[in-house]
Amino acid sequence: MKQFDAVDVIRVKRDGGKLSTEEIQWTIDAYTRGVMKDEQMAALAMAVFLRGMDREEIVTWTQAMIDSGERMDFARIGRVTADKHSTGGVGDKITLPLAPLVACFGVAVPQLSGRGLGHTGGTLDKLEAIPGWRASLSNEEIYHQLGEGCGAVICAAGAGLAPADKKLYALRDITSTVDCIPLIASSIMSKKIAEGTDSLVLDVKVGSGAFMKDIDNARELARTMVDLGRDAGVKTQALLTDMSTPLGLKVGNALEVEESFEVLAGGGPADVVELTVELARTMLSMAGKSDVDVEAALKDGRAMDTWRAMIREQGGDPDAELPTSTLTHTVTAEADGYLSEMDALSVGVASWRLGAGRAVKDDPVQAGAGIEIHAKPGDQVKAGQPLFTLHTDDEWRIPRALEALDGGVVISETAPAPRHIILDRVG
Repeated sequence: MKQFDAVDVIRVKRDGGKLSTEEIQWTIDAYTRGVMKDEQMAALAMAVFLRGMDREEIVTWTQAMIDSGERMDFARIGRVTADKHSTGGVGDKITLPLAPLVACFGVAVPQLSGRGLGHTGGTLDKLEAIPGWRASLSNEEIYHQLGEGCGAVICAAGAGLAPADKKLYALRDITSTVDCIPLIASSIMSKKIAEGTDSLVLDVKVGSGAFMKDIDNARELARTMVDLGRDAGVKTQALLTDMSTPLGLKVGNALEVEESFEVLAGGGPADVVELTVELARTMLSMAGKSDVDVEAALKDGRAMDTWRAMIREQGGDPDAELPTSTLTHTVTAEADGYLSEMDALSVGVASWRLGAGRAVKDDPVQAGAGIEIHAKPGDQVKAGQPLFTLHTDDEWRIPRALEALDGGVVISETAPAPRHIILDRVG
């Protein structure tokens, strides 16, 4: 591999230039091996944040991160595979009912997931509220569960999968370079392409509770990721979905597991069910199964059976009681009227402050902490009516959560326009 100097690479991008294939390959390799230091990669990440990358640079950057580690191969399991990735939101527990729902139709779902950071929840944190459940599996365990087991797995990505991304993501988080489309797209897609799935559906969140606050930027991110997937031979589509309001009626780890169980039992909030069903239809269609009744699988228990098997296969007890917090606090409506707005970011930050999330990656989380939502935009409310129940183990957290919620709810004299969960499609 041709050798470069980190300072020269940084200068090219700082001055608005285009990095060559060789420069990018050297950069990712050198950073993975520790030859390029954190402070140098931080400078380059900020230069990319400010100057951007063209499509060729993003493709090369993504491939270099894939090449930094191993690739999985699901050909041996004897089933077609389909995966979903969400860019993260508040109350976004969709992965939990979605994976077993798709798997009960014979499509294997290798859902390699992450932990929460800041106001967005992490799928692994939610599932770890289930006693005994294991997030860390070996590759052989993943292959077995997908092929001979229930057909769905939700687990942590192994250390060998795109290690450059793992290292760079941690650096981006502390250098204010997370919300950068080239770096977001390459981060997500390097892991998903290395994972080896046949097809991928992207749930790109739009709104106050998402990384992408407006639909134009979300559409650009979706198009970039769809192109990266297709260039790599992975069938890829994206849905742009609303994250101006929290998904569902429960935010927090054990609380979201409870709500996922409700969906798998044929109930649950309408918005969670709608998005779960639409993503399942898209995943199954891309896997060659378009003539299936997804709603029936929720109502007749097939998805629930797969969920229970998936939890058991990863050491969990699907019948165990979930953790609950020791303290609760009720927030009530201040006036009569229609609930016209509920800011997803405010609710997400409040839940985080109650102990459901973490500020840095090594922080512990409270399994029972979070927020129950008693009314959503469009509902008519009365003064004094409960809007939220806050859950936490620490009394000192409640005032800070209330500060986050202040101004996050708007009550109007007239009902708001109906909310649409799915805003657009790309691919």
